[in-house]
Amino acid sequence: MGAPSSPSPGVSVGDVTLDQRLCLALYTASRAMTARYRPSLADLGLTYPQYLVMVLLWEQGASSVTAIGQGLTLDSSTLSPLLKRLQAMGLVTRTRAATDERLMIIGLTEQGAAMQTEAAHVAVDLCEATGLPLVNQLELVQTLHELTSELDASTRAALARQA
Repeated sequence: MGAPSSPSPGVSVGDVTLDQRLCLALYTASRAMTARYRPSLADLGLTYPQYLVMVLLWEQGASSVTAIGQGLTLDSSTLSPLLKRLQAMGLVTRTRAATDERLMIIGLTEQGAAMQTEAAHVAVDLCEATGLPLVNQLELVQTLHELTSELDASTRAALARQA
């Protein structure tokens, strides 16, 4: 496909080619990022979504399935089998909340907590793999959060107009 060309000043949206479209750039960057995680996670035996759950638990401690789903923007039908697999691997526990039996609480086992030290290289590997200085990565993350917020609001408005 080659490197995307830059649009000329004053170009209209209709003139933007496929390789210049934000949607494709985000899609291919997301696929490339996920693919790059595979070799870094291979020795841990984790998939990328499993790794994200583990990072969330290392940062926040025991969390409800709902909170994990919200934090990772994953629905329960995706999250439940993933959490069962992590439990089978001996990395997490799944227990009902004492105060509300409907809530499933996910916690780390000793093995799961210890894996944080083993996994420390993953963040470093990926940070270096981007070729971007950390400050630029953090700025990009902020921009992507803003983009997500705008798109979510626009989607809600579009759906409300359809109703």
